[in-house]
Amino acid sequence: MNKSTVLRVARPTDNLDQITKMYQDGLGFKVLASFKDHDGFDGVIIGLESHNYHLEFTQCVSHKAGKAPTKDNLLVFYVPEKSEWVRVCDDMEKAGFMAVSSFNPYWDQSGKTFEDIDGYRIVIQNGRWLGQ
Repeated sequence: MNKSTVLRVARPTDNLDQITKMYQDGLGFKVLASFKDHDGFDGVIIGLESHNYHLEFTQCVSHKAGKAPTKDNLLVFYVPEKSEWVRVCDDMEKAGFMAVSSFNPYWDQSGKTFEDIDGYRIVIQNGRWLGQ
């Protein structure tokens, strides 16, 4: 794969409108695309146009998605600048994410873990990814 490769992380939800708003308000993502009744699925794709990753949330009218399978299902965002990290953490709480202790204590050393309404977790890590 090369730099033009795009990563999409897709997951189901029972709360499509609310989860979309939480991620928009908490992480500053924009709606990049959406669809209604595509073979029984509604969906929203969110992210930032300038990034090679985005999230897709889908809701099936005939199937209940339920909650996250474990407390260690994580999306991790590395935010190196302290002031930006504080702002993002504040935005997450204002957007309705609940601050929680991480299942893996490593993430609490330099980061903060948040849980969305479906029980999935996001870590806002204050530091650079070591591969950068």
